[in-house]
Amino acid sequence: MADTPSEAAADQSPAQGAEGRPRQRGGRGGDNRGGGRGRGGRDNRRGGRREEEDDGIIEKLVHINRVSKTVKGGKRFGFAALMVVGDGQGRVGFGHGKAREVPEAISKATAAARKKMIRVSLKEGRTLHHDGKGRFGAGKVTIRSAPPGTGIIAGGPMRAVFESLGVADVVTKSVGTSNPYNMIRATFEALLDQSSPKAVAQRRGKKVADLLGRSGASKEEAEADAAAVVE
Repeated sequence: MADTPSEAAADQSPAQGAEGRPRQRGGRGGDNRGGGRGRGGRDNRRGGRREEEDDGIIEKLVHINRVSKTVKGGKRFGFAALMVVGDGQGRVGFGHGKAREVPEAISKATAAARKKMIRVSLKEGRTLHHDGKGRFGAGKVTIRSAPPGTGIIAGGPMRAVFESLGVADVVTKSVGTSNPYNMIRATFEALLDQSSPKAVAQRRGKKVADLLGRSGASKEEAEADAAAVVE
């Protein structure tokens, strides 16, 4: 006597479907298709890119400007970014880039800033060796060295420069304009005029202790200060 359809379905094992093939639990995740394309694979690749780009350079976005051009059919927008980069140990640079999208403009500005980095000698690795002034266009800035604990007394674009440079104590003043481009350029003009006692001594053919001893300090104090000068 032949089995009825209901009895044939009851005789099949629970691991088999109606056609006798084994069932796969978990749907599409049950097989190994796309194993390398899983979430873990994407995270590993992204993590690798972060490690390659993380080279100790500090990147700070100072300003983004949006411009529009009226063309036939509507408006065409563009973006300009101003970036400041530095290693926090005496090297700093700035750059600007233009593009149709903000991320592309930032990447262009960052690449330009990395190519034009300058080195500034720092006193004790925390402040400037002496006061200085810079001017570009209508922008005038004054930078002054400060004792420990003063902090960065600067605003806007100038603060980004000193934070990227690695300066911990400085007092600044900006007069004449609030244009971030002119303020950054004036600040770099003042930083380029910075010189360390070691550089001055080499240029004049003297010892660092001889230069430091002229400020009224004793010979022992001048030699101790000269030994503490790194750059």
